[in-house]
Parts: sequence; structure tokens; C-alpha cells
Amino acid sequence: MSALPKGLTVRRDAGLYGYERALRRAGMERIAGVDEAGRGACAGPLVAGAAILPEGRRGQVPGLADSKLLTARARERCYDEVVDRAVAWSVVVVPPEECDRLGMHVANLEALRRAVALLDVRPDYVLTDGFPVDGFEVPGLAVWKGDRVAACIAAASVLAKVTRDRIMRDLHDDYPVYDFETHKGYITATHTAALEEHGPSPVHRQRFVNVRRVADLHGVAVADLRASLPGQRSGVGDNGGAGSLSVRADHDRYQDREDAR
Repeated sequence: MSALPKGLTVRRDAGLYGYERALRRAGMERIAGVDEAGRGACAGPLVAGAAILPEGRRGQVPGLADSKLLTARARERCYDEVVDRAVAWSVVVVPPEECDRLGMHVANLEALRRAVALLDVRPDYVLTDGFPVDGFEVPGLAVWKGDRVAACIAAASVLAKVTRDRIMRDLHDDYPVYDFETHKGYITATHTAALEEHGPSPVHRQRFVNVRRVADLHGVAVADLRASLPGQRSGVGDNGGAGSLSVRADHDRYQDREDAR
């Protein structure tokens, strides 16, 4: 990843849209932000989102902030606004078996790259949250706490978080004993207690130490649990590649289900 264009600086008090304004002054019109959700969870998929917001007032998303700082209802509102306003957006889902096969760091990088590659519009510049990612084929910058200081990254974080939360609520219906609807697969005390009582499910990540330990105690392997589910489909979406699946085409299906709740 490169630095900001030569001579370009972003003031600390520039606000959430400061990076985009500065980059546009340097001739970068299409600035993509990319971020992921679920990297630290021991169950469920890893999800990455990417977004390019338009210039001007249309690109200023009401209530936009780091997805972790928003309530669930506020995230849903921001999600709808981002989808409506974005020049381009994409979401990628990496199922837990691919997270196990690749390892979380590699899976994370691949998901971020694929999210940017799936954008309908090629970006001029890419902003990532926290750490550099190569392979975008355009210049970019890693921004410390990027989802709090760059609007396009915040938009990407909302896309990723809302999509993953919806998937985890679906998984809660399939595996209610784990209460995925509440903790979304992160290692909370409630999740740990359920995991120790019931053992791992097919959607737990076997590379995580706590999952392997409980699997050994219960005498079962996550891979065997997955193999026992004939016809199970990993991830969601219709136009993704092996290992990481785009769910943009499924937006209407998810929205219809949310509206029915």
C-alpha cells in the first residue's frame, strides 16, 4: 500500500469525510473503503464489505459511523442508506470451512481483495482499516481506526457487519442451543458455556483453540460434523468464486426476511 499522494495531508479535525475530500482534491474521484466483520469470532463466516460513496451531499450518509459504535437498528438504517447512495458496493462471505483451510489472516486478506474486485466501478484509490492490503491493483492507504475516521471504510464496515449479523440470526434458527442471535459467534461467556455443554457445531471454526479443545472433550471433529450434512451449502450468494461468495445479489432476499420480522 502506498502513502497519500505527495503533498497531501488530512487534518485530524477534518471529520469523517476528510480523507475523501483530500483525495478528490488530488484527482482521485472514486475512493473505495473496505472492511471486514467476524474475524475474531469462533463460529460463522468472515464477511468483507467494500463501498464507494459519491461526492457531495449524496455521499454523506445520515448517522454513519463505525458499525461497532451503532445500535443494531442504526446499523440497519445506515446499511439501507449506503446501498441506496453508493456509487458501487459489494459484500463477500467466506464460510467457516474456508477460514479453517486458509487460516484467518489469509482468509481476511482474500475477502478484502475480492470485495474490492467485485465493485461494479473500478476505484482510483482504496482505504483499508488498520493494516495494509496488497493486490488491489490501485494505490491505497491503511488508515488507523479507519472505520472511525473515513466514511467509505465506515460504510464498508456497516455492509459487512449487517450482512454477517443477518447470517448469524439465520444460523441461530439452525443451531438455537448456541444463541448465535445474541453473540454472533464471538467468544462470550454465554457462547463458551453452550460450546462446552453441546460441543461444536458444523459452523464453528476448528482452528480456534477453544473449539478444538471442546471438540476433543466431546470426541467429535468439526470437519466430520460438516461432512454429515449432505447438500449443505457453504456461504450464500450466486456470483462468487471458490472460497469467498458475493452476497450482493441476495440483498433483496435478506431485506424481505428482515422486513417480515
